[in-house]
Amino acid sequence: MSKVADDTTVRNIRLGLPLAVAAAFTFGMSGSWARGLIDAGWTPGAAVTARVSVAAVVLLVPTLVALRGRWGAVRRSAGFIAAYGLLAVGATQLFYFQAVAVMDVGLALLIEYTAPVAVVLWLWLRRGERPSRRSIIGAIIAFVGLVLMLDVITGAEVDPIGILWALGAMVGAAMYFVLSGRTDTGLPPIALAGSGMLLGAIGLGLAGVIGVLPIAWTTAPIEYRSGSVPWYVPVLAMGVIATALAFLLGIASTRMLGSRLASFVALTEVVAALLFAWLMLGQLPDPLQALGGALVLAGVVIVKLGEPVPTVQLEPLPSEAERTATKR
Repeated sequence: MSKVADDTTVRNIRLGLPLAVAAAFTFGMSGSWARGLIDAGWTPGAAVTARVSVAAVVLLVPTLVALRGRWGAVRRSAGFIAAYGLLAVGATQLFYFQAVAVMDVGLALLIEYTAPVAVVLWLWLRRGERPSRRSIIGAIIAFVGLVLMLDVITGAEVDPIGILWALGAMVGAAMYFVLSGRTDTGLPPIALAGSGMLLGAIGLGLAGVIGVLPIAWTTAPIEYRSGSVPWYVPVLAMGVIATALAFLLGIASTRMLGSRLASFVALTEVVAALLFAWLMLGQLPDPLQALGGALVLAGVVIVKLGEPVPTVQLEPLPSEAERTATKR
């Protein structure tokens, strides 16, 4: 019985690669748009609720189209969809925006992007899947980079609450990767993304209504490095471009490149986040933090290279006698 590494199959790299880079760049701008809102008086809860709600509205029609004839799968996977929407989508983005409120966008995202290391550790502790030597080396490199990035050695002032929020986002992102890796739900990717956004928006909205999640906003102009814009510009940019469009581009590119190659290209989101943070907010890491960030990215790449390549079983080709019998 033959094995084929379906996860690494590249169907259309010429189109898939630019789509994957575009997905990473659209995702990467969300933190800078959110920081402008937060500095103007929006709470992180209000910013993330607006982002997820706008994305849910944009993805509603594609989700309904994708779910035609699959409502049974939705009922069977109700608990999974709830966990995906409330935790992997809503809570993760809320934690990231909370971190962005008190620390640089790029640093917060780099901490969140250590999620693959957390996934490896979780699979080891929970399922006994011992990581490869390469993954262990990558995790150590990422940890050293994290120490440098947070300026622990020099004792520079880094908001500890922001670090905790970013670590919470990292745990949420790890949960996102674990849940997204399930293939037994019968749900198309766009349907999972859209239903997750809808449940995330409902959960965040209810938390705001009952007072668990502080919600406050302003209609005053939002200031960025290049000037001020109306409040709805960053809200629409986050929801339409940095979420709905980013998800669609990500899904399309993953199908063309395979999830393994697409996941590596997705690391350019960190570069995009740093670029947008500089252009929109004037934020730049110092040399030691930049070195730490480079080590974090290198460590994550090594961890992902150490992951086993998923394979699917294919039935052997029929023999000549079997083909002849079939024709008869």
